[in-house]
Order: sequence, then C-alpha cells, then structure tokens
Amino acid sequence: MPAWLRWVLGVVVVAIIVGGPFALYRADYAHAKRLREVTPGRFYRSGQMTAAGFREAFEKYHIKSVINLQHENPDPLVPENWLGKPTITESQVCKDNGVKYFLLTPDILPEPNSVDKEPPVVEAFRKILDDPSNYPVLIHCKAGLHRTGRLTAIYRMEYEDWSHAAAVRELRANGFGYSAVHDGDPYVVQFVQNYKPRPKPMTQAALPKEGEE
Repeated sequence: MPAWLRWVLGVVVVAIIVGGPFALYRADYAHAKRLREVTPGRFYRSGQMTAAGFREAFEKYHIKSVINLQHENPDPLVPENWLGKPTITESQVCKDNGVKYFLLTPDILPEPNSVDKEPPVVEAFRKILDDPSNYPVLIHCKAGLHRTGRLTAIYRMEYEDWSHAAAVRELRANGFGYSAVHDGDPYVVQFVQNYKPRPKPMTQAALPKEGEE
C-alpha cells in the first residue's frame, strides 16, 4: 500500500474516532443547551435550545412559561435539531405546546454607578413569578450563563430567601466563573450583592405549593 494512501486512511480513522463523539456531544449540547433544574417542579434555566430541545423540556418538566432574555433576538428562529435550518420561532414552539412566552428586553443591570437603583426588567420578572399559574418556569438567554444567572440569583434571594453570598456562589458555579469575561463582570457581582428583596409578606404566596400547578 502506498505511503500516501496509508496516511489518508489514518486521517480518516482518526476523524471517525474523534469526530463521531464530538458531533454527538455538539448535538446533545445544542439540543438542551445548559438546561438545569434550579428548583424541582418550579424553576429551570438554560441557553438557547433547539425546537426539539424545548419540546422535550416542556414534556419532561411540565413547563408552563418560557422567559426569553435576549433583547438582541426577541423571538429567535430556531432549528428543529442541531445543524438543521432554522424554521420556526420560539414563540410558535411555545404556542403549539400550550406554553406562555414572555420576552424581557430591558437591560438586566441599571446604569453604571447606580447599583442601588433597580432596572425595570426586575419588576417585570417578579411580576411573572408572582403569578402561581406561570409555574413551572424556564428562563433562558443565548448562552444560559450571564443574564440567566443574574435573574436566577434574584429568584433565589426573592423567592427562596437565599443570602447574597449564596446567590453569588451559585452565579459563579453555573458559568459566570471567577475570571472576568468582560469589564462589567465585577459590576454584575456588585449588583447581585446589593439587591434588596421585597419584604417577605409580599412574596410568601408567590410560589405554588408542592402538588399544585
């Protein structure tokens, strides 16, 4: 066998060995992008999933509401599966499955140097979560890390009485990390640390009790 043919066959074998698992990983990753259970039966988070990924999440977790945080992509056109051509909007996927679709577009952070002021998106977010009929909720942005992490931290402090420190630890553990991705990272942490939950009587009845839908 010529040397060049052996080399080509070797490359093909390596491509099959390495490429197969990688393709499988990417397909699974895109299908359910960073889908995580925050509070069983109540609150879930993810990145931008495929249409099939959303449907699977709806069925598995009985999702009743989806909150999209992508101001740059208010109603994404999503593919059915990984590498597929985008063919259906996220809101249509939700509508077809009887799931409410909410878009929160204002910035999740207030203006620089004003961490004591609450951005409008927080009030809109709490309004959705104050309604027991909206649970279980799935919240997502593009990557499912930063914007999703910030509002998940607010959910923890507002509805589950988590401390600021615990909320920040979870924010970092779920993808925000300790290395700055951009110059605003320290400000994000500062915002979470300065968040002031409402008095308990206002939120006590917000979450549905176990067994309720």
